[in-house]
Amino acid sequence: MKRIGVLTSGGDAPGMNAAVRAVVRTALNEGLEVYAIYEGFQGMVDGGKRFKPMQWGDVGGILHQGGTIIGSARCQAFRERPGRLKAARNLLLHGIDGLIVIGGDGSLTGADVLHREWTGLLAELVANYEISQEQADKHPTLAIVGIIGSIDNDMFGSDLTTGADTALHRIVEATDAITSTAASHQRSFVVEVMGRRCGYLALMGALASGADWVLIPESPPDVDDWETKMCDVLRKGRQVGRRDSLVVIAEGAQDRKGNPITSAYVKEVLEKRLGEDTRVTVLGHVQRGGSPSAFDRNLSTLLGYDSVQAIRSMDPAGEPLVIGMRGNQITRTPLDKCLHFTEAVGEAVRAGNFEQAMTLRGRSFRESFRTVRTLVRALPHDPVPGQVRRRIAILHSGGPAPGMNTAVRAAVRLGTDKGHTMLGVSNGFPGLARGEIRELDWMSVTGWATRGGAELGTNRVLPQGRDFYAIARTLEEHNIEGLLLIGGYTGYRGVLELYAQRHNYPAFNIPIVCLPASINNNLPGAELSVGADTALNSIINAVDKIKQSAVASRRTFVVEVMGQYCGYLALMGAMASGAERVYMHEEGVTLQDLVRDVEQLTTGFKRGKRLGLLIRNEKANTVYTTEFMRALFEEEGGELFDVRQAILGHMQQGGDPSPFDRILATRFAAHCVEYLEKQIGEAEPVSATIGETGGELKFTNLEDIPRLMDKQFPRPRRQWWMQLREMARVLAQPAPHEQNNEETA
Repeated sequence: MKRIGVLTSGGDAPGMNAAVRAVVRTALNEGLEVYAIYEGFQGMVDGGKRFKPMQWGDVGGILHQGGTIIGSARCQAFRERPGRLKAARNLLLHGIDGLIVIGGDGSLTGADVLHREWTGLLAELVANYEISQEQADKHPTLAIVGIIGSIDNDMFGSDLTTGADTALHRIVEATDAITSTAASHQRSFVVEVMGRRCGYLALMGALASGADWVLIPESPPDVDDWETKMCDVLRKGRQVGRRDSLVVIAEGAQDRKGNPITSAYVKEVLEKRLGEDTRVTVLGHVQRGGSPSAFDRNLSTLLGYDSVQAIRSMDPAGEPLVIGMRGNQITRTPLDKCLHFTEAVGEAVRAGNFEQAMTLRGRSFRESFRTVRTLVRALPHDPVPGQVRRRIAILHSGGPAPGMNTAVRAAVRLGTDKGHTMLGVSNGFPGLARGEIRELDWMSVTGWATRGGAELGTNRVLPQGRDFYAIARTLEEHNIEGLLLIGGYTGYRGVLELYAQRHNYPAFNIPIVCLPASINNNLPGAELSVGADTALNSIINAVDKIKQSAVASRRTFVVEVMGQYCGYLALMGAMASGAERVYMHEEGVTLQDLVRDVEQLTTGFKRGKRLGLLIRNEKANTVYTTEFMRALFEEEGGELFDVRQAILGHMQQGGDPSPFDRILATRFAAHCVEYLEKQIGEAEPVSATIGETGGELKFTNLEDIPRLMDKQFPRPRRQWWMQLREMARVLAQPAPHEQNNEETA
């Protein structure tokens, strides 16, 4: 394969530009020629100037931009064979052997049809003398790889599709703002979100925003008179102290008979039956636009990079593939399989087989729906006679992480709904030793889903000496049967200390489960920690502004991010912001590295470069500090460029949690409560940590945690994201052999 084409088609999605950038630069690095086909399939049909050869600098500075710089369009002509005949001819005229299509199910369906018809199209073009037999013989097949670009997250083949996370950001930003004004006036709000026939955005938006009711097409209300049931729940909520009501509705919502449920109708119902002042907000295309989130930038980059690797290695006559992600692992799935399962969901909904539709959406979708159904209740279920009731305590330890409050709220409400007594421990292990414990009921955690910080309080103090006796007394006095630790590395160490003392203190022989919550993402047994995504978004928001300042002044910035001895924030922040160099403790920093970087910067600025961006992990090197680097680059840059440093500091720990962190925290908390339920009462209860590894949610026995930890530095022995280092290096390098280089980011 010598030459490939890349296009974006259908509705635009945040992250498409990041995917295009990754495709272009990866292809050039691999020695391929790459053409951008402007305006999607319409450009493929039109040909001519719509096909543009791409160079390294053509995709500089687009990583943070929303939409798609190469354009998109819905092409009616391509739906017909004559249009596809023109498209095939234009591909042949430009010598394109492979095609990377970034779009939704409609776009990828079109690509699949083109692939299946390719041989016939060639024969017809030869018969019509539009191409020569020699041209046809050179390109007997067309390799196709797809990247799902859709905010709806409605296609099989990837846990999350490009653009969905950013759309959730827009939804949550809106609902958070709406909630504050609604509470001020004791109003009800109906918020309609996009998603076509998929309820993902509505469901996850409701879960992340703490909504009071949600309507999705895959699982319509399970009673005919659903209006009465909804109003009863909202009415009870007001009676117990809620000052507002929030109903989230998917644009494709319907009842079990297939009748549409509109936001206007829900407003009418609330006003008539509750007599409440109700407003409707239809978010519309605001969900589709704007700068992509950190997750979408990195997801799209990973998918774009692997799409080139896939198209180079696949059998030329092989079936088209879809590049997706499961957990944190890149996957390759046959396109026809993705289209089949995607269509199967739609067929199930149309046939009224909603159980099948929910099954096809996947386990995580079903679990989230069950969780939301509990969380939206006005009050927990009444206790069942004979139900076993447990006493479970929750505490934090370690640095604050956005999403801690979200996890506490979910654990308290889900536990209370099962009849358990949920206890909150203030101020971590010292508070546990002092007996600073209070019962948390359903309403005591109202509003915590969206709130940053840690309402229970947290610190990095570890138990020692007499603390163990005091903690044992507290556990006995309060009859605590299970413990949920929501925190970071210090919390894990504290739990291990208690676990090691269980033979001296029988009170410690209870099940303990650790929920990872740390912006550093440095915890064993979990590939992602609650809080890390929010921190990454804080980093890219700051760096985007820094880049605007730098490019206006021919300036280089050395940006220091947190993470302790773990380089996750540095590497992923560099990928998401387009930084050209990242310094991490895992790799170390040498004087030779700095000399090379100085030479690279000065050469780039001499050739027209306008900005430089370097990201440094706070513990990368004790000698070569951020200030040292700034001074070195400033001195060597001379009159070519200025150098500034930016130490982002604790802003990375603050702010309201991102939608991703709210969803992750809720999901982890739900499984932790279930785990403690099963372990309490066992003769030998098993303590564990929760985490998602390899795309699966797993519990790791606490006894195994020490061997997974780096004994010298607070981080896991194996860190999955380090495998991304080479890709990040390839995409951030200066343009190979390019003489007139502008900004490389």
